[in-house]
Amino acid sequence: MKPLVPTAAGARTRTRAHGRTPGREYDRACGRPHGRTRGRRFARTAAVLAVVAAAVAGCGSTSSGSGPEHDRDSAGKQVRQPPKHAGFDYQIGGGYRPADGVRVVSRDRGDRPASGRYNLCYVNAFQAQPDALDWWEQHHPRLLLRTGGGKPVMDREWDEALFDTSTAARRAALARIVGGWIDGCAEKGFQAVELDNLDSAERSGGRLDHADNVKFAALLTRRAHQKGLAAGQKNAAELLNKRSATGFDFAVTEQCGRYDECGQYARAYDDRVLDVEYDTKGMAAACRKWGDRLSVVRRDMDVRPRGQSGYVFEQC
Repeated sequence: MKPLVPTAAGARTRTRAHGRTPGREYDRACGRPHGRTRGRRFARTAAVLAVVAAAVAGCGSTSSGSGPEHDRDSAGKQVRQPPKHAGFDYQIGGGYRPADGVRVVSRDRGDRPASGRYNLCYVNAFQAQPDALDWWEQHHPRLLLRTGGGKPVMDREWDEALFDTSTAARRAALARIVGGWIDGCAEKGFQAVELDNLDSAERSGGRLDHADNVKFAALLTRRAHQKGLAAGQKNAAELLNKRSATGFDFAVTEQCGRYDECGQYARAYDDRVLDVEYDTKGMAAACRKWGDRLSVVRRDMDVRPRGQSGYVFEQC
């Protein structure tokens, strides 16, 4: 019997003030983990059940997605880039029918892609989900970053243990696990992945440096490309100058309008940027300066599904 493994069940968004988005629990059927984003937490029981049911039905699937604007071939599979300046919705808190005019949708890897749209698959690639810590301690304790006293180094804001990307051996071992999540995105029919927590070194207390995560990111983007998926850099503007090393194809940003960073991402990715704003000020700035070039959406901080109290969706 395969051990229980962490999975996806609700994503999280990380804003400047807060961090990333909520996460995933356990993929009991396939024995492999799932992901999340930089922001808030919310109820995810139904999503967990859906993930397990889907995994039981489709562990052996190998179908890949399709979408517009292919750019490169890898291992015989076309990698299709997200369209520029397209209607965008950020649905990592739970999928729902996209509004008319929305061409690009981001959903958690525990969810299913939206029919007829270009779909991003959210993966928490550099930290462990809170509910998955016991699994990691039992099955892969050496892959968690440790303090001098042997305790996991935690992102305290989100109660997540950091992965240890400090050596080539550990990066390779982590890539086999996270790579399985990426494979799952391709099997479900997503066209791209967004890989969250690239900036985990900033929360490591000096135990990691950015170069460690750049090397790990390169392993993951290569895996994505082999599966025919484009790979998106999530935030971390300070690493845009490492794009050629990481291998990312586009960017997913949070509040680049509010913090006046959209131009940096636009230059690095030739306007192939998907921006999420969470307040009126940031949305106004992003639309005024970049609304005619980038894909911009305003969502509520908890990225709630339509129909829930507090749901916000706005486009330029």
